[in-house]
Amino acid sequence: MVVDGGCGGSCEWEGRWNHIKKFLERSGPFTHPDFEPSTESLQFLLQTCRVLVIGAGGLGCELLKDLALSGFGNIDVVDMDTIDVSNLNRQFLFRPKDVGRPKADVAADFINGRVPGCRVTPHFKKIQDLDERFYRQFHIIVCGLDSIVARRWMNGMLMSLLVYEDGELDQTSVIPLIDGGTEGFKGNARVILPGMTACIDCTLELYPPQINFPMCTIASMPRLPEHCIEYVRILQWPKEMPFGDGVALDGDDPEHIQWVFQRSLERAAEFNITGVTYRLTQ
Repeated sequence: MVVDGGCGGSCEWEGRWNHIKKFLERSGPFTHPDFEPSTESLQFLLQTCRVLVIGAGGLGCELLKDLALSGFGNIDVVDMDTIDVSNLNRQFLFRPKDVGRPKADVAADFINGRVPGCRVTPHFKKIQDLDERFYRQFHIIVCGLDSIVARRWMNGMLMSLLVYEDGELDQTSVIPLIDGGTEGFKGNARVILPGMTACIDCTLELYPPQINFPMCTIASMPRLPEHCIEYVRILQWPKEMPFGDGVALDGDDPEHIQWVFQRSLERAAEFNITGVTYRLTQ
């Protein structure tokens, strides 16, 4: 069925939520012991539950689509970026005509026009520009971030919202955080209950460390294949602008990676360095 947004005064039709009811209105071997199947759960998703999606990039577009089609009727999305032409091959809510516009605005318009009954509210801002009162209004927050710094900030914000009474955590102040990330064909997802389970800061070792090389080594005395790759990324790309003025290097664009790979091979050959591979370039 193609949903075009026109639902003639009613945003429901027979069988629309049958796939969701299979999860909400019956129990199973893997459900939580406290889960009670009921029709009220679906009504909560449709009418009451407020979800915040942070990031409207490759993962964020998928999250917004899945949440909207799963019955969540009140969704907010925060993203500080605008659409670049290099985003179009994987961020499917955007079209060529949208280049230059805020990702949050375009993603919200697309979902609102395509999924009847779902209201997505965009926020073209940094997450740091929004205060405690804003974050406190959500029942759940789903992150599609590509920055450890941003993850830690969001983690700290949710921890600051916790309320303790006589040393006991008030569980009504806990806002669950679902954190996800992708790299190439790999991905991860985890559920964090602030104050109850391990948080982002508790498990920083799960994230790969940021590796930095001295600029003098990269520019003048490269010894490793990584030095050659960083030289091309940091110095050669901004100088040559191979895909046009102002086009930033996109680690998810195969053409960009191929260009970096070829130039890195040339740099490595100049200094008799071996070990530059396409995989390492990624």
